[in-house]
Amino acid sequence: MSIEALHRAQQKMRDAGVADRAIDVFSHYYEKLEAGTTGQIPEETITPYLDPPQLAEVEVDEETQREAFSKLAVINLNGGLGTSMGMDRAKSLLPVRDGMRFLDIIVKQVLAAREKTGSRLPLIFMNSFRTEADTLEVLGNYPQLPVDDLPLSFVQNKEPKLTVDGLEPVEWPADPELEWCPPGHGDIYTALETSGLLDKLLEAGFEYASVSNSDNLGTVPSPKIAGWFAQSGAPYAAELCRRTVADRKGGHLAIRKSDGRLILRDTAQTPDHQMEFFTDENRHPFFHTNNLWFNLRVLKETLEERRGVLGLPMIRNEKTVDPSDKSSTKVYQIETAMGAAIEVFEGATAIVVERARFLPVKATSDLLLVRSDAYVLDDDYALVKQVETVPLVKLDNDYYKLIGDFEERFPKGVPSIKDATSLTVEGKHTFGADVTVRGDVTVKPTCPENIPDGTVIEQ
Repeated sequence: MSIEALHRAQQKMRDAGVADRAIDVFSHYYEKLEAGTTGQIPEETITPYLDPPQLAEVEVDEETQREAFSKLAVINLNGGLGTSMGMDRAKSLLPVRDGMRFLDIIVKQVLAAREKTGSRLPLIFMNSFRTEADTLEVLGNYPQLPVDDLPLSFVQNKEPKLTVDGLEPVEWPADPELEWCPPGHGDIYTALETSGLLDKLLEAGFEYASVSNSDNLGTVPSPKIAGWFAQSGAPYAAELCRRTVADRKGGHLAIRKSDGRLILRDTAQTPDHQMEFFTDENRHPFFHTNNLWFNLRVLKETLEERRGVLGLPMIRNEKTVDPSDKSSTKVYQIETAMGAAIEVFEGATAIVVERARFLPVKATSDLLLVRSDAYVLDDDYALVKQVETVPLVKLDNDYYKLIGDFEERFPKGVPSIKDATSLTVEGKHTFGADVTVRGDVTVKPTCPENIPDGTVIEQ
């Protein structure tokens, strides 16, 4: 092992005030990185997970729901910057509907659930060191949000990016902040412990946590799922959805043959020559939504037993130190996925939920959908589908991928698509107000660059 390089990385973390437990976790993965660990999960080592329980078929009495919901804390992952859409701030700051941002809608979902059930239901955001200040500024608009002395936010840990050639902590004097990265959302378990939040939640009488991403507005707090999770007795559970052709790249659960444990497998963990198995929606019929539930006390006990190192599978992410400069130093970012913790907990399980609980916004085409009349916000601030099948939207990456370009080309709002089955936009076009799309529509480069107000496009 490159002891000197590891020591330099550890010292850099100490100097930055990173908690000792987080440094121990980083050191664990540094050793794996140097040993050449790939994290690959070949198809022959697993069995497809074919028969998970279905929420629609589960019976949970109202008292069980009420009791479980009263002990639930909601944690929202909010560390993402939306860099794939050209953002350098939290993606959750994007406006979605009626002037409300992702953050506003998430807060209103929780406040509505509190009013309906009488539960305390704290909402806590896990931020990165780049999203914390902006998030707290928005949350300051909701003085009724805090619960007792629980914080509204905790910050995930940070670790040094490592040079591909030498595994040294990279130096980038032009912008020293770029020398650091978050360790992936698998850090949530470490950060809950090192921030002291895990103990605070337990001391305040909370037993369960539900976790989801801030770009997924489908995860409205659910007493029924909370009740199911409580009565299952499981320490940990994942929400799944049935796969379609459009979900072939999503991670899935499988059963590891060597020990019968449920495990999470992502594309990066699948050998290239076996991708045909990974993408087969019939062989692996359910995908992992990244909506999770876990027992807080079991988590604390497990962290204590393992001295803070859960040992989640490592993800080696190769990038450049400056993501905007492909000629800058090549680095590794050591990451873990929080969903991979399913293999850590004996008796962990999963449940298949309705597709409405999975509405992530990963690209501007997704943003167009959630802003459109294909959805409305109901009294619970849930996005409710107004069409039998949501239209397929494809926007030309050359002109719509970046959020600035997207907003410039829809200055008066997105088109009506509730009567469309698909919308494909090729080339550069600016849409006027009250444009309506019907049927299977392709806006070709030969179409007018400026589409007038009130235009009806149908094919």
